[in-house]
Amino acid sequence: MADHSITTEQLRDLLLNKGVKPSFQRLSVLRFIMEQKDHPSVDVIYQNLVHEIPTLSKTTVYNALKHLTERGIINALSIDDVQVKYDYIDGAHAHFLCTNCGRIYDIRIESNIHGMQIIDGHQVTNTQINFKGICNNCKQ
Repeated sequence: MADHSITTEQLRDLLLNKGVKPSFQRLSVLRFIMEQKDHPSVDVIYQNLVHEIPTLSKTTVYNALKHLTERGIINALSIDDVQVKYDYIDGAHAHFLCTNCGRIYDIRIESNIHGMQIIDGHQVTNTQINFKGICNNCKQ
């Protein structure tokens, strides 16, 4: 889903346009999330980036994720009831969790629900559609 060839300048512009200071750590966290298809957790993000950034702390990762989530650049997914996973918001999509293998898939669905800003007078700030079941790989 994500474009693996995104440049640092494009990442920097994305953050600036959303009102986020483009620190090296935030750029690294965002790039990592954009390049993953498996919706990484905080631990996975930290473990993969600490080799590249030896001074990185888990607190810095949490703070970067908080800023990116608050500005609508990434989503925090609570689909598996165990840990929060992170996903780059690159268009309206749902998520499917395989209850057998634990993999989370992005699912494109045709729905205008993602674009809704008001529901019964309530202000919508985030929409997540999640499905659970057995994936094609596990069914075989």
